[in-house]
Amino acid sequence: MDRCSHRRLSALTLAIGISWLTWMIESGTIPAFAQNHPTHAENAAQTIKTPDILRDSCDIPPTVDKRSFIVMHVILTSKGLAGSFRPYYGSFRTHNAAMTAIQPAWMGPLVQSDPRLGQAIRFSVSDAAFPGEQTLNYGNNHGISVIANRRFELDLDPPSFFRNHSSAHKDGFGNAATELKWRISSGNVERGNYAVSAIMYYAFAPRAYQNQMLTSFYAPALAAGRGFGRFAVMSKLGGILPTGKIAHQGRGIEWDVTTQVHSTARTWFEVEDNALFNYAGPFDGKTQNFLTPAAFCMIRRRKWRPEHATVVIGGGMQIATSSFQFYNHNLISEVRVVF
Repeated sequence: MDRCSHRRLSALTLAIGISWLTWMIESGTIPAFAQNHPTHAENAAQTIKTPDILRDSCDIPPTVDKRSFIVMHVILTSKGLAGSFRPYYGSFRTHNAAMTAIQPAWMGPLVQSDPRLGQAIRFSVSDAAFPGEQTLNYGNNHGISVIANRRFELDLDPPSFFRNHSSAHKDGFGNAATELKWRISSGNVERGNYAVSAIMYYAFAPRAYQNQMLTSFYAPALAAGRGFGRFAVMSKLGGILPTGKIAHQGRGIEWDVTTQVHSTARTWFEVEDNALFNYAGPFDGKTQNFLTPAAFCMIRRRKWRPEHATVVIGGGMQIATSSFQFYNHNLISEVRVVF
């Protein structure tokens, strides 16, 4: 606890103590005990006979209820304590603005992981064509991202809900996941306009067939990006490492490449290439590849400042370009609240 917090706690304790002492005086408890003290017996006796002195010493008008005075003490102190949290909340909201001094200013990709650190809440829905069924994914493995400091970002992704529209597969929730991102190095437009980060993604044991993973798994990756004026190129290379049942589900290597253009002040367009190389398991040696065109539009308040929240509306579709794929024509809609 810092020095300012100690001062606020001391002020709160002092205010409560004064309020309690005031109530004790008004109820006559303090004078009663004072009579038994040899050094204060005379003063206590005079105090009992002269209630006006008590009123003056407490500085309370006769028409004001004494309990109201105590409540006023608590309310004023509580307001001061609540106000002390405002600087922390304001500092939390300025994390994204502070990172612009050391990071590029492109838009985070729709599918690929962003090499930068960011703070946002993502609401995403996807609609993909699986063999024999059309599956809606509410959540799409996204949640909240928080910048812990200038080096680390923590993501918490609640389980998605899958609507299969199929009698063969039941609807239900998928797996929850968490992600830790470490910013290795970066620079804004004046210092190279690039970003490099390491990512560790962990998904808990799935509860739905659609996840295609029978156990929990790790997904370590390296992500990097470089800006060139209005254009940006980003890439991520990583692996999918299940914690068991390798013969039934295998392992995989993911390689994503994104090309993006900042077309206007509030719009971005991009094309992603999302590849998955399967090893071991039933799909050993098979490759799945998608091309994903996407677009984003940013919405800001009229008198926007860097510490204010921003809403980003985005969408795109994963279109399979390989003969082997688990699904196809995956339409993704997303709303981000960047704060």
